[in-house]
Formats: sequence, structure tokens, C-alpha cells
Amino acid sequence: MEIQADLGEEQQGKYAGMKRDHDTHEEFGLSSFQDDKLISGLSRIIRLAVRFSLYSMTFVIVWGVWDVVWVLCERLMAPPFMLLEITDILATFSAFMAVLIAIEIFINIVMYLKDNVIHVNLVIATALMAIARKVIVLDTAHVESAYIFAIAAVVLALSVSYWLLHKTAPLAWVAARKAKDERA
Repeated sequence: MEIQADLGEEQQGKYAGMKRDHDTHEEFGLSSFQDDKLISGLSRIIRLAVRFSLYSMTFVIVWGVWDVVWVLCERLMAPPFMLLEITDILATFSAFMAVLIAIEIFINIVMYLKDNVIHVNLVIATALMAIARKVIVLDTAHVESAYIFAIAAVVLALSVSYWLLHKTAPLAWVAARKAKDERA
């Protein structure tokens, strides 16, 4: 049984006769077993909600691509004909980056459905992309300095988080592998 490898010896006996189903939510401490009908039913509802989110994100991505095309065509058709000003380019970048963020969120949902785990590194990467979009289209003439410092703090915090995740991920993997080998 897959879960027994991750439990202590006391808990292994507790779950010895239970079968796992595919609707687990271990990241919340809600391991779902077929013997517990309530948790199993609620886990299925959560998975359906996540699947609905996946369909919704697909719709948002398609709508976003249409918006990028619409914004670009609208800006190209406005006088001066077939010329883009810097504000037009920034509006196009903003719409395009919004689509890329939606795709990142879609990937997060797919990874959650696949692994039943929230991948923190993907969430941090998505947040970095979102704040990068904000920085790229930021019009410094119309914002206060406190707002710019706040964005800088968010960028710094997310960058350090991303760096720490990638720096410590190999160490965590080695430690987990070593612990698993010791149990075997």
C-alpha cells in the first residue's frame, strides 16, 4: 500500500485494511479512503470543482487570445492607420501577458489534478509572471512612489521564494530519498 511507506509504524496498523481511492487530498491532511464515505464523497466534489475550474480556465484562455487579437486589430485600424504608439504596444503586451498568466494557472490546475498536490514552485512562478506583467505595463507617471516600492517588495519576496525553492528542492529530494531507503 502506497500510503504505508509515508506513515509511522503506529499509523500503518491503523490503516492496514483500508483501500485508497484516487480522490486524495493529502496536502490538506484529508487522505481519502474508500471505507470513509463522507470524505470520499467530499473529495469527489472537490475534484469535480477543480475540473470545472479547468474548463473555465480554458474558456478564459480562448477569450484572452481573442482579446489580444481584438486589441491588436483595434489599435492597428485606429488613426494613424497601421501604426502603433507606445501605449498601444503596452496595451497589447498587457493582454498577451494576461493570456500567459491564464495558461500558467491552467497548468497549475492540470498538475493538481494529475498529482493531487499543489506545486508551490509553479504557483510562485505564476505570481512572478503576474507581477512582471504589472511592472511591464506600469505607467510611473500616474502612480505614487509607495506603490512602486510595494511592487518592488513583492518582486523581491517572490524572487527570493523562487530562488529558495529551487536551491532547496534538490536537498529535500535527497533527504526524502535517503529516508525512504532507510525505511526499506
